[in-house]
Amino acid sequence: MEKVRYGIIGVGTQGGYYLNGLFMSGKAENCEITALCDIDDNKLEALKKDFAGKDIHFYKDYKEMILSGDVDAVMIEVPHYLHPEISIFALEHGVNVLCEKPAGVYTKQVKEMNAAAEKSDKIFTIMFNQRTNCVYRKMREIVTGGEIGNVRRVNWIITNWYRPQAYYNSSSWRATWEGEGGGVLMNQCPHQLDLIQWVIGMMPSRIRSFMSFGKYHKIEVEDEVTSYLEYENGATGVFITTTAECGGTNRFEVVGDKGKLVCENDKLTLTKLAMSEGEFSATNDVMFAEPEKTISEVETDGSNLQHIGIINNFTNAILGKEKLFVDGKEGINGVQIMDAMLLSGFLGGKEVSLPIDDDLFLSELNKKIEEARKEA
Repeated sequence: MEKVRYGIIGVGTQGGYYLNGLFMSGKAENCEITALCDIDDNKLEALKKDFAGKDIHFYKDYKEMILSGDVDAVMIEVPHYLHPEISIFALEHGVNVLCEKPAGVYTKQVKEMNAAAEKSDKIFTIMFNQRTNCVYRKMREIVTGGEIGNVRRVNWIITNWYRPQAYYNSSSWRATWEGEGGGVLMNQCPHQLDLIQWVIGMMPSRIRSFMSFGKYHKIEVEDEVTSYLEYENGATGVFITTTAECGGTNRFEVVGDKGKLVCENDKLTLTKLAMSEGEFSATNDVMFAEPEKTISEVETDGSNLQHIGIINNFTNAILGKEKLFVDGKEGINGVQIMDAMLLSGFLGGKEVSLPIDDDLFLSELNKKIEEARKEA
């Protein structure tokens, strides 16, 4: 195989961006678009006109596309609930998969997807394009390399997601339990919920969340969340997000016993202690003393390839030219954290242990869906 033949399933806003902005512009390497799939008849007709004369096949049914032999790989750009279903079908029928984030809405379906990926010999990845950001890659390198010592605290305030009511009114599926499966966590924060575990190399063991459903908007789902995280090593964390704060903040802190990292405004600041806090506290005899420290802005390699970086890596992994950067099976981690936060919120702030009870979460989610149907 010299070129990977791609099919895009779902040619909406995101799928359209990939199609026109990355593939047709020539930014995607060693590949070509050979098929497009969408359930909207009008959209399909428009695509046929736009690409008349090109060797592209058009489908309304994703199964027909996958079984056609027209594609080696698919990009899945459809509503969240369908991500695992389509990924599983593609993997089981010999097609490589690049799935949009999040991996799914609930852990039970994502585990089924991962089981299919485990059995398949095809390449499976998730569009975690923020992992290509030089700042987050450098944070991971510093933290997992032990430069700031044992992680003690993780804080992420990500409140720059402001959305007015008009945003939610734009589509009937937006901000509904049945259409999206959640609100700010499911729609805006999948990257942060992936990065908060990827950067530090640890999953939380317990989560307690305080959240509001439709507090600031006429919506069913959560639009404000404050979650408290606990880790097996004793570390703690706080994750705060909302879609109702104007002039919001995006500040990610990781504190260890030998220093601290702060990521804000695309800058990474490192505080390094001359000795670990524990050693200093045990050996120092001056009442208000602190260990010596240095504060510096961290240099990175400056590379932030985003979506095209993930696509090109996926393509080259299929061709055997590169190692896959993001193992798609890691998508379960962010969904696990998200579902734990939501489950705690569903249960009135009760502490939830990870891994969560898959059946309990799905039962509570279905209750939310049924309640919304009755109120509609």
